[in-house]
Amino acid sequence: MSRKELCLLLLAVVIGCQQAGVGVEEAVVAAEGAVAEADVDKQLRVNREALLKGSTEQTRIDAATVMLFSDKPEARRVLLETLGQAENKASRAAVCKALSLSKGAKERMGKKGDFVKPLLEILESKDAVEAKLAAEATLIFEYEQISGPLEKMVTDASLASTTRVNAVGALKLQPDKRAIVKLIELLGDSDKQVVAAAQEALISLNIPVGKDARSRKQIKDGIEQMGRDEFLRIWKIRQETQRRITELEKELDKWRQLYLTALDGLYEGIVDDAAKGEFLGRHLDLSESGSEATVRLWALGMVRQWWNGTNKSKFPAKRLRPILVKLISDEDRDVRLETVKLPRLLMGDPNSAGELLKQFRREDERDDEVKTQMFVTLGIACHNALLPDSGISISPAIRRETLKLAKKYLEEADAEKMRKGAQVIKRLLEQEGLEAEEVAEYLDSLAKRCDNTDGALRGEILRVMAGLCAQSVYKVKCARRFRSYFEGGLGDKTDLVREAAVDGLIYIDKAQALTIFREGSKYKDSSVKVKEKIITLAGMVGGQKDLDWLAEKIGSNDESELAWQSMLKIFNRSGADTLMSWAKEFDPQNSRAKLAGDKLLDQQKVSFFEIAERKALSERKEEFLGDLLDIYLKWPKVDAAARLVSNCLSEKDLEQSNVIVRVIDNFLGTTQQTGDAEGVLAGVLAKIKAPNDRPNWQSHVRRWNGRLGQNKERKEPKTSEKS
Repeated sequence: MSRKELCLLLLAVVIGCQQAGVGVEEAVVAAEGAVAEADVDKQLRVNREALLKGSTEQTRIDAATVMLFSDKPEARRVLLETLGQAENKASRAAVCKALSLSKGAKERMGKKGDFVKPLLEILESKDAVEAKLAAEATLIFEYEQISGPLEKMVTDASLASTTRVNAVGALKLQPDKRAIVKLIELLGDSDKQVVAAAQEALISLNIPVGKDARSRKQIKDGIEQMGRDEFLRIWKIRQETQRRITELEKELDKWRQLYLTALDGLYEGIVDDAAKGEFLGRHLDLSESGSEATVRLWALGMVRQWWNGTNKSKFPAKRLRPILVKLISDEDRDVRLETVKLPRLLMGDPNSAGELLKQFRREDERDDEVKTQMFVTLGIACHNALLPDSGISISPAIRRETLKLAKKYLEEADAEKMRKGAQVIKRLLEQEGLEAEEVAEYLDSLAKRCDNTDGALRGEILRVMAGLCAQSVYKVKCARRFRSYFEGGLGDKTDLVREAAVDGLIYIDKAQALTIFREGSKYKDSSVKVKEKIITLAGMVGGQKDLDWLAEKIGSNDESELAWQSMLKIFNRSGADTLMSWAKEFDPQNSRAKLAGDKLLDQQKVSFFEIAERKALSERKEEFLGDLLDIYLKWPKVDAAARLVSNCLSEKDLEQSNVIVRVIDNFLGTTQQTGDAEGVLAGVLAKIKAPNDRPNWQSHVRRWNGRLGQNKERKEPKTSEKS
């Protein structure tokens, strides 16, 4: 409502009150209240718009702050609704920040408890930044207000690990000894991610974590025995200490970045590849330079860049590979992680598999990322060493222990770990060297995991099974063990399962697989990949019975070209009789043909007729050659017709009874009134290349040329002698 409208309303109210006998002063007061109320509603709309669509973060925070201290229920409702809008991250973050800033404000905020539930719900977000902002906002409450739901969230094993870790982050911020006690208790939790988060939180608060349950209990008891004042005093000291440490770390990081920038400049200034390798080697090797982890990580980044770049052939592997193997057991966790992310560089060293296995055993069980990556790289290193031409040998014991680890990963509930375990089993079963019982054990493990898995994960396992049927020295055993799984997978509702099942049957027996697919009409599958695999297979091993369903795909969808190429391959393998039966389908004059109209380009049809012509010539199918010539003439395709006749003449002279001669006679006889047709025949005759010793043919040509000349004279108008 505009200001002008409000003034008119005020005037109307005054007049109405006078008519009703109400005092003017009372009417003015009532009307002014209405105007003020309308102004408030207008301001609320402005603030709401600024919060939800403000162009800057500060604009959104300011709008949220105004509404936070408003006594209007509508303002509070807007804030609560915004906190529940996961899709509007910017506005939700602004409300969280406004709440955090309100802790030091002079104004009092009413009904803070309204925000407990929505803030704790944000902790369920997978967005760590959002969760951190919500955790910081919970500091507006006394611990008693949130301890119940927060502690329940952090200990509920049914919740996602990310949710519980976010709750740990909120506990860490609470200046209450009960929150610290809960963090200590979480060190014994069954969820490794929660344990790691609790440990990191305690360390950041300068609180010891203990080496075992007994030492943790002593620390916990000591904190519980503290009085509130004593705990807060120690808390403030630790917070101040942490603040100073943070400032020092920022300063150190600034100098660290300056140093790395200088290293970039020095490195880029080196032109010689050997000198570059030497420079990287010095900064990678802790024993040579004593460089800190940040520098080693910088050097690893340069190594990765070089290895993945266009100058790979100049990479100084001999100089750097031994250093990289040493970095597998580096004292810094991040250096170890980045090192094992370079498996192709490590696997060329004869010691890499052994060093990886040793470090895997030493890795902290709670650091899944490093340990799992170490396992994956170990599998790649073992696989490479087992290749016949690798030039590297590894102990059979390393291979067997890696397989045992892979089996454990395969049995994990975590989908990604399961995939990695399956992949390593596949790699290590590709080469010989295992007893029959061992091979059977791991094939059974894959089968069992497949039995207990559904959807896309089942497809992943089937894909590994299919890979073993394709390229393992034990592929015969694999085929016997897994065939039933592939056949069963053809009817699965998940595309990936059917795709892997199709691959598996193809790898086992191509011809038999095509029979199964054809009889089950799998070439009509809803998965584009399944259809493409079967079409390609038909091109490899298919026969005449596959031509009909392939022809149905021509010109109708994205599989058209692939289907056509497969048809050509089948035609190339087929005899002349098969091509004779299909020739009418490619005849441009046959409007009822399956491939008539615009389904095939002329050049595609020509490709078929070239194949048909070769087959007819090699099998001496003269009648078929005549049919082909008739098609070429009526099409018309002058060059193709001339080529066909030339090929026939290269074999022998053509008598009057020869089918080629009869076709040309018929063409000239039935179309002698058509000038275009005569031009076609004249063009064909001119292009035919015949050996000199073909008298019959020369006689036919003279006869045809004579008839063409007579027709031409009859059609030309006679002129007078004067003209």
